[in-house]
Amino acid sequence: MRLIAILLLLLPLALHGQGAKETQEFCVMTYNVENLFDCRHDTLKNDHEFLPEATRHWTYSKYRKKLDAIARVIIAAGEWNLPALVALCEVENDSVMRDLTRYSALREAGYRYLMTESPDQRGIDVALLYQRQLFKPLEQRCLPVRFPDNKRKTTRDILHVSGLLLSGDTLDVFVCHFPSRSGGAKASEPLRLQAARLLRHQADSLMMTRSYPQILIMGDLNDYPHNRSVREVLRADVPSLQPHSNGLYHLLARRCSEQPSYGSYKYQGEWGLLDHIIVSGNLLLPTASLHTDESRTAVFSPSFLLTEDPRYGGLQPFRTYYGMKYQGGYSDHLPVVCRFTLEY
Repeated sequence: MRLIAILLLLLPLALHGQGAKETQEFCVMTYNVENLFDCRHDTLKNDHEFLPEATRHWTYSKYRKKLDAIARVIIAAGEWNLPALVALCEVENDSVMRDLTRYSALREAGYRYLMTESPDQRGIDVALLYQRQLFKPLEQRCLPVRFPDNKRKTTRDILHVSGLLLSGDTLDVFVCHFPSRSGGAKASEPLRLQAARLLRHQADSLMMTRSYPQILIMGDLNDYPHNRSVREVLRADVPSLQPHSNGLYHLLARRCSEQPSYGSYKYQGEWGLLDHIIVSGNLLLPTASLHTDESRTAVFSPSFLLTEDPRYGGLQPFRTYYGMKYQGGYSDHLPVVCRFTLEY
């Protein structure tokens, strides 16, 4: 009886300890910002298109307007809380990232960034913005995508960042911009398959070495969820009720299959999803310290990011340029946003 009395006294203390956990939203987004170039020529890159004297007349005022436009999208996507992580595609260099974080509307947000320095001929790279109070980078790696059959071909590196969460767990983030469909989707497919093989190999390595792997893949894969690079090579499945810790799951694959017109990019009048958020199985467990589900992921499409499509009807992304004509919009892609719950 004395033992039972002691246990009853200790029970409220144990329950109080469990209730002391804090919870907050951990929002992530991926956004292809459509050619965020500065106005200066890099002699090692083919950036001639985006110079003041070039055909596009890419001036400093247009550049500053673009920076504030991107900042506005990031702030709006976070709603009440700024995104903890933002994967950006098509950023030219360290200078534009510094200007975005220090001199745009994001200057009070406290973002830090990491980025690649790829051999891409046009000079575009990928970057990761992060809120340092929510994500503390431990290691950064740039993974070059090589093509044995075409050694002169270059593309963007894959950015891999391992970081510490408030829960004490490690989150591995990959930011990707796979080779484009230039020359035709079928002819260029082997390039994206090669990039996907590298990414899947890196994910498998982490699943073998991490005691509790948590993997987040974001970016423009230049393929749709049903294409081979995503479905066969990455093996990014539709989320299940019992996810495997070594599986990869596409948070919008089900929605895209049920709604064929759903997407982040419009090509010849058809919407499709080129921008992806893929997670490992542990991030789908409701009991995990960081978790989400497919219902909390969506293409971010407020009215200010859209404009009328005069050629095909309906709406399309309000982009910076339509062909060679300056529109002063945002991007030819829409962002994709996912909201996690973080317990710590």
